[in-house]
Amino acid sequence: MNTKAMRSNLMLVLTAFIWGVAFVAQSVGMDYVGPFTFISVRNFIAALVLLPCIRLLDKVNPPAPSREDNKSSHGGPTLIIGGIVCGICLAVASAFQQIGIAYTTVGKAGFITAMYIVIVPILGLFIGKRVRIIAWISVVISVVGLYLLCMTESLSLSKGDLLVLICAFCFSLHIMAIDHFSPKVDGIRMSCIQFLTCGIICAFPALLTESPDIHNILAAWLSILYAGALSSAVGYTLQIVAQKNTDPVIASLLMSLESAFSLLAGWVLLNQRLSAREMCGCALMFVAIILSQLPEKK
Repeated sequence: MNTKAMRSNLMLVLTAFIWGVAFVAQSVGMDYVGPFTFISVRNFIAALVLLPCIRLLDKVNPPAPSREDNKSSHGGPTLIIGGIVCGICLAVASAFQQIGIAYTTVGKAGFITAMYIVIVPILGLFIGKRVRIIAWISVVISVVGLYLLCMTESLSLSKGDLLVLICAFCFSLHIMAIDHFSPKVDGIRMSCIQFLTCGIICAFPALLTESPDIHNILAAWLSILYAGALSSAVGYTLQIVAQKNTDPVIASLLMSLESAFSLLAGWVLLNQRLSAREMCGCALMFVAIILSQLPEKK
């Protein structure tokens, strides 16, 4: 594995850690505001956080003009289209997840959401991507690990389960969209457009169905700030930048570690101890990730 791939994979593990800890923030924040309000505000915060970062990076590394149309090499129309497409996928996936959790258990929601590690390689087959046998083996092992991590009762497909399953499919499309657009454009700019798109889309149902109140938003300021600044701005931007040098199947496996990190965060921050079953699930997840990183014989 080359240095770029190793650095990208470490960035994805960091992303999974940030997302895993964010479950605590999201749980607390939802006590004060509705799901669409939470999603919308956190994404607007994420976009605002990235704006000064973009300006600073432009000063350090000014964009070079394109030879063809004398425009910025950051992506032009492709950048805007990519940001909007990723933002739509993110908005739909986040909405289905938040609404679905209200009708199912957290354990089922965590397991079903992480099914994107299975859906991503299947979608990849339809666009001509070859998936290694070792990757399929890693997918199977990681699914078993996620089952041990998250499932505490028999699996049955309820209304909430179906909504979260749709969320997993949408997150898979989000990963595939990033894999398509990120090598062609500036990752931080696309991430900013993505957040603005997601925030605007979720603002409409928030205003129509939840009547957002500034006092409730301020009451949840710490949770929303963490979710917006770290989980969204840092996490999703790391994902976009890292996926430029990482296979989408391996990326989905690494990011699925958020389930393990969320349990560890609950153990450390909320004093929720891990059972032997959950520890076995963590171990299987790490085995799957190690297998996915094994080099392919030429």
